[in-house]
Amino acid sequence: MTRSELFAQIKSKSSYLCVGLDTDIQKIPAHLRSESDPIFAFNRAIIEATHHYAVAYKPNLAFYEAMGPRGWESLQKTLEIIPKECFTIADAKRGDIGNTSGLYARAFFDKEASGLDFDSVTVAPYMGEDSVKPFLNFPGKWVILLALTSNAGSSDFQRLEVKNAEAIHSRALFEQVLMTSQNWGNRDQLMYVVGATQANQLQRIRELVPEHFLLVPGVGAQGGSLEEVSKYGMNRQCGLLVNSSRAIIYASSGTDFAERAAVEARLVQQEMAKYLNEYLN
Repeated sequence: MTRSELFAQIKSKSSYLCVGLDTDIQKIPAHLRSESDPIFAFNRAIIEATHHYAVAYKPNLAFYEAMGPRGWESLQKTLEIIPKECFTIADAKRGDIGNTSGLYARAFFDKEASGLDFDSVTVAPYMGEDSVKPFLNFPGKWVILLALTSNAGSSDFQRLEVKNAEAIHSRALFEQVLMTSQNWGNRDQLMYVVGATQANQLQRIRELVPEHFLLVPGVGAQGGSLEEVSKYGMNRQCGLLVNSSRAIIYASSGTDFAERAAVEARLVQQEMAKYLNEYLN
């Protein structure tokens, strides 16, 4: 999916909502557990209920990998029913040396090899350029690079001050990630993960990557402010995909789970429509 196609969906749906499919077999409604594929049955109902309000879906790979071959089958079936106009994110957080990264890239982008055909994958930048470049060798696909995450331990490394030979002043490690990675790919290939609970850093991040899309988790159950993220993070083409997982997909544990998910997704979309009108125009 191209940048213009993604932006067209954002305008069409007045939404920049990404629904996280963090589907836990222990948390889905009990009545689904008798299905032949409970994970897929849950995902299908969630997607059917929310796709009018969402522009993207993000399966968290850990929830599928933990189930072995059955989980991979559920993931493949889920990916196949996501509407084609929706952007798809493999939340895998891969990051290894070149040859291994090349195989990871094939796993998520080469449908003939793996059966999966995601639009994007999340990648950890810690091992540098040669761990990221193999993902950028697939035309039309995106790398979503971890920059400043919302977990408590993010300060262990991401905010450390670093100084290289060319720099006059030191900068935070996440800032160095943003700056250096722009030499690897362009705004039509790279997005960045910025946690919603880090909204106070969004102005600085936008100074460094004014045109790139940001994937922003942490709104909803994690307490991030959609208003602050939108105010400080939006650019001329919106430039935001704001993820909500638990607050939507687990809005109910009963037989009405899909209907409740739709209600929650619609509420988020309505708030997003307001911010699009306020900050984009």
